[in-house]
Amino acid sequence: MPLEAPGDMQAIEIASPGGPEVLRPARIPMPRPQHAELLVKVAAAGVNRPDVMQRKGAYPPPPGAPPTPGLEIAGTVAATGDGASRFALGDRLCALVPGGGYAEYCVVAEANAMPVPRGLSMIEAAALPETFMTVWTNVFDRGRLKKDETLLVHGGSSGIGTTAIMLAKGFGSKVLVTAGSDEKCHACLDLGADHAINYRQADFAEHVLELTAGRGADVILDMVGGDYVARNLRCAAKDGRIVSISFLKGSRVEIDLMPMMLKRLTLTGSTLRPRTIEEKAAICRALEEKVWPLIERGTLKPRIHATFPLHQAADAHALMESSRHIGKIVLLT
Repeated sequence: MPLEAPGDMQAIEIASPGGPEVLRPARIPMPRPQHAELLVKVAAAGVNRPDVMQRKGAYPPPPGAPPTPGLEIAGTVAATGDGASRFALGDRLCALVPGGGYAEYCVVAEANAMPVPRGLSMIEAAALPETFMTVWTNVFDRGRLKKDETLLVHGGSSGIGTTAIMLAKGFGSKVLVTAGSDEKCHACLDLGADHAINYRQADFAEHVLELTAGRGADVILDMVGGDYVARNLRCAAKDGRIVSISFLKGSRVEIDLMPMMLKRLTLTGSTLRPRTIEEKAAICRALEEKVWPLIERGTLKPRIHATFPLHQAADAHALMESSRHIGKIVLLT
């Protein structure tokens, strides 16, 4: 259906690679949905670490993606392209996008959109796609976490971390986390984590082995890298799976791989943004089937730390880089 809307819109552009201050409001052309796409009037957009990396010039958009940052949105359908049939005008949805979320309108591949779970606000829905899809594909698909196994989550108070806690507990696993302050540790425990380790005060590998009677963690979700890699090998259980999704301390390390052989460990990792529409759609359908019922029953819901109006995207990024947040940061259009 053709769009009846202004020819341009407000968005956030990256003036040049740099700090949060390079994010600035701008008027840009209104996008138009193509085949199997939707145009969504954005109500809220999640803020994620990949957005920060893109702002710094370290994570360019994939070919064909808009340069505007923003990987997850919630809003209502404003127009539909040819071949789009799952959603109708006015429907509430949340979606993963390859870019363009920090704007009044955003084009979405219909296959990568999901209905807003009953009982959630648009702000909460905007916090779902990137984090829930990342956790699902890495912890449950690649990590093969099972009921009664132990998951170790680094960065437990982050958007990814809080999501991993809730999902793993929702499916009956034991959860250990690391966090950088007692306040963050308490927040993780409140969300359901079984144990929280303040990494500034203790060696997390030693504590994980103590908490598991020497067995170790079956799955480790690591977004730190650097010197954590060797310690992950040390505290992983036999046949454990270590999944890397980011490298805040760097991706280049020198390690002894003998523990990998002796304990039959699997070292893996993934990124979400470059995957095909079809691969992302498969994750969306799994969430709709397996996770959305838990949300609608009130078993879990995203934790929102703070919201900012769209024009204050720089402040949102400054907060994220401070690591003071516990949960998700969301922009409102």
